[in-house]
Amino acid sequence: METAEFLEILDREGRLLAAAAAEAGLDAPVPACPEWQVRDLLRHTGTIHRWAAGVVGDAGTSPRPVPEPPDIDGTELTDWYRDGHRRLVGTLRDAPQDVSCWTFHPAPVASPLAFWLRRQAHETTVHRYDAEAARGGPATPVGTGFAVDGIDELLRGFHARSRSRVRSEHPRVLGVRTMDTDAAWTVRLSEGPPVTEPGAPRDAMAELAGPADQLYLALWNRVPVPKVIGDPALVNLWLTNSGI
Repeated sequence: METAEFLEILDREGRLLAAAAAEAGLDAPVPACPEWQVRDLLRHTGTIHRWAAGVVGDAGTSPRPVPEPPDIDGTELTDWYRDGHRRLVGTLRDAPQDVSCWTFHPAPVASPLAFWLRRQAHETTVHRYDAEAARGGPATPVGTGFAVDGIDELLRGFHARSRSRVRSEHPRVLGVRTMDTDAAWTVRLSEGPPVTEPGAPRDAMAELAGPADQLYLALWNRVPVPKVIGDPALVNLWLTNSGI
């Protein structure tokens, strides 16, 4: 996907998140995050938006800790979230294409700007889904191509990091497959971080599959996996330990 597409998605998803939060109300529980109400969702997402904007806007090359969310509520919180989202979109839109800044896993095509556009588009989309789930009613669909990209980022980005908790004493192979596109992944589990390669495995012991949009949400622990095949213990290992 092109950076302009990620920027457009980030802009749209952030606005949808704010609208759904307003309809749900700040007291509404967030189904996928049992300890959260909508106010916590706004505080978290707004803090991440400002943090990312700061990394890119300052061209910081060292890791920057995520700050604590502000202790604000009501209309002040809603306005603060909207302002932070606008600031992030503007910062990423105006940043030089060759900006050099820190990223927390490898940047696509060696571009930190592309990393942050991609990461914040997916961050905001998942939490937009959370806001719509809190509101109730139908959720805005996730585009198929964007969902495929998000699955790839999750498997080959997040779960390639040392902090991934998906580990296995004995080598195991998990397949991940979209049922409405040709996209598939081979996830090799061991005592180290998972190693994921594009393409369907020939030696999979279990497989997680589904339409790309539903599989995307399932791998982010928002909905059940549409189709599960193979070794139940391996599937349970992944589902139990893969939360980010």
